[in-house]
Amino acid sequence: MRINLTKKDLVNLIYMQLGFSKQIAENLIEDFLLTIISNIKNEKKLKLSKFGTFSIRQKKSRVGRNPKTKENKIISERKVVLFKPSKEFKEFINKKREL
Repeated sequence: MRINLTKKDLVNLIYMQLGFSKQIAENLIEDFLLTIISNIKNEKKLKLSKFGTFSIRQKKSRVGRNPKTKENKIISERKVVLFKPSKEFKEFINKKREL
């Protein structure tokens, strides 16, 4: 069973299901992802209805330890992206399949 879904897979799905050329499908996927990324970066939050909310959180610097060498190092402060699934998404994931 394959776990990763690549841009190429999405392009092929759009090509097969909607009949767009692969170049148009690739441009569509690329524009969609760039819109999401720029919105999250500029607004610090993005809500996709019935899917979930992406947000940016600032993490403070802290001391971390390398488990192999037991050496302590400072982990610098950074921004991280959080995802909180919507109620509908959670319900869909937890829905029992009917036979």
